[in-house]
Amino acid sequence: MKKITLLFIISVFSISCQQKELDAKEIINRSIEASGGKKYDSATITFNFRDKHYKSTRKNGQFQLERHQEDSLGNKIIDKLTNNDFSRTQNEKPVNLPDSIASTYSNSVNSVHYFVQLPYGLNGDAVNKDLLGKDSIKGKEYYEIKVSFNQDGGGTDYEDEYLYWINTNTFTVDYLAYSYHVNEGGIRFREAFNERMIKGIRFVDYKNYAEDDLSTPLESLDELYEAEELELFSEIITEDVEVNFSE
Repeated sequence: MKKITLLFIISVFSISCQQKELDAKEIINRSIEASGGKKYDSATITFNFRDKHYKSTRKNGQFQLERHQEDSLGNKIIDKLTNNDFSRTQNEKPVNLPDSIASTYSNSVNSVHYFVQLPYGLNGDAVNKDLLGKDSIKGKEYYEIKVSFNQDGGGTDYEDEYLYWINTNTFTVDYLAYSYHVNEGGIRFREAFNERMIKGIRFVDYKNYAEDDLSTPLESLDELYEAEELELFSEIITEDVEVNFSE
């Protein structure tokens, strides 16, 4: 009788553990692990996006994010963002920029690398994560996680908000939405496609949809998407992706 009672208690405890709900931090960490995990920390990633070449280098907590482009006059311009500062060179010569312009360029460089390497970075110190619950899109179940940023460390666009739909089985970010305030503001919903793993790191392209009504909650965009009420605004295509690792 004692053996039966003990087995029953163990069984109930096991089921209880299996049913334990994950919190937002745990879900994000699992998503990062499913998409590359620690490989991000020592990776050099290069890619092309809209006629510009990008490169990110990470090692021992240090990072350098680059954007290489050529203007209409043939000048070679390189932007570099590190843990410490932002700089621009033109034909290998330093360019002095007003703080406001430097901030705009810095945010632009960071934004491109941020989206390409999602979900890496979502566990940063300035990131606030809130699990809203679960929902389904096209018959698949997703965790809905809203992300906001602290003013301290969150960059000049810290007021922007994001919502990520993370697959409850694969923990991949298959959809995301965000609202932004620059240029009179806007709302976007992105659908990931062309998923590929390159040396253990996940990359996707996006179909980028727009919502004109700026009062629309981000949580409603998945329903509008399934009802085909969102306008296809653009496609975000990342080309010639290469990954290498430092020793």
